[in-house]
Amino acid sequence: MTERRPYTFDRVVRLVITIVIVLAAIWLIDILKDVLLPFLVACLIAYLFEPFVQFNRRLLHLRGRVTAIFVTLFEAVFFLAALGYFIIPVIVSEINQMADVLSAYASSKMTLSDEGMLAELHNYIRSKIDFHGIAELLKSQQVMGMVENTLSTVWSVITGSISVIIGLFNWLIVILYVVFIMIDYERLSRGFRLMVPPKMRGTAGKIGRDIKDSMNHYFRGQALIALIVGVLFSIGFTIIDLPMAILLGMFIGVLNLVPYLQLISLLPTTLLCMVYAIGGGQEFWPIFLESIAVYCVVQVIQDFFLTPKIMGKAMGLNPAIILLSLSVWGTLLGMVGLIIALPLTTLLLSYYNTYIIRRDDTPDNPDAGEREAEELESAETLPFN
Repeated sequence: MTERRPYTFDRVVRLVITIVIVLAAIWLIDILKDVLLPFLVACLIAYLFEPFVQFNRRLLHLRGRVTAIFVTLFEAVFFLAALGYFIIPVIVSEINQMADVLSAYASSKMTLSDEGMLAELHNYIRSKIDFHGIAELLKSQQVMGMVENTLSTVWSVITGSISVIIGLFNWLIVILYVVFIMIDYERLSRGFRLMVPPKMRGTAGKIGRDIKDSMNHYFRGQALIALIVGVLFSIGFTIIDLPMAILLGMFIGVLNLVPYLQLISLLPTTLLCMVYAIGGGQEFWPIFLESIAVYCVVQVIQDFFLTPKIMGKAMGLNPAIILLSLSVWGTLLGMVGLIIALPLTTLLLSYYNTYIIRRDDTPDNPDAGEREAEELESAETLPFN
């Protein structure tokens, strides 16, 4: 067990300097966030695609990275195009179905037979929300009209605003950023290690390992789990014939980016079951219990199969810390803050544990960081561990 170090003058000065550097970095990032956003998005995309690049290199026995990179990008574009081709018509059909349900719900004279909180909630919703208006808004004809009006408005803004054109151009260069970063991904990784002075590479290697583990758990591991959970919820809700099954399922998947945050979705799911039961002339409790069964089955699959296989036993940052860091950095820096929230939070926690709470667990050996980095690279056989 490590002993706490006393707060000496040197330690306090180091802490103050660290706080000043962090505040200066936040100020600088806030000024440059419009320029940094495309680059950081490209870095995140390249980071997420790197395991697939390595997989394609092994599968196709490619020596260089360039061919594997373009194969990976082609696979990604093909997958997204195929997904859109099959999913978009289903989503449009779900929206039309939900519009009919809302129309029936708004026109229905039925009330819930059960007394208590659920009946009071139903009556309150009926008195406060214009379901006729929402139903008309969801009609496909009006949706298409809104899309056309929106496109014409956007086009007029683009043709009349140089700033918007520049903004779109910045997003177009994200593709170039992604390609160039993926080509030099390994060289950039080695370059960051060489930027650290030799005497500090042991400590820097430990902090870098903490950041790497956290990013692997969140950006790769938790993102994959969230995607699978969203698909499972969509399939489950489709089986029980719940309206908006795919949209609700993928929404729950997005919530799952923060572990166990999907429990928040129980409220909109309950409201949807209530609207569907009354609007469709059905019983509330059967469809509600079927929805709860979907939650239970997916949660069991997630806890006993997905999380152990993809994330392993280590869970990375605490879910509360993840949610807090996303909220704080997102408020300070917007979209840039959401992207860099987890790496920065992990960096600050690792730095605090190393320099403030306890002595460095890794000796300041110039070769220690290099050996750790080589071990990490050789151990990367699974992309999400």
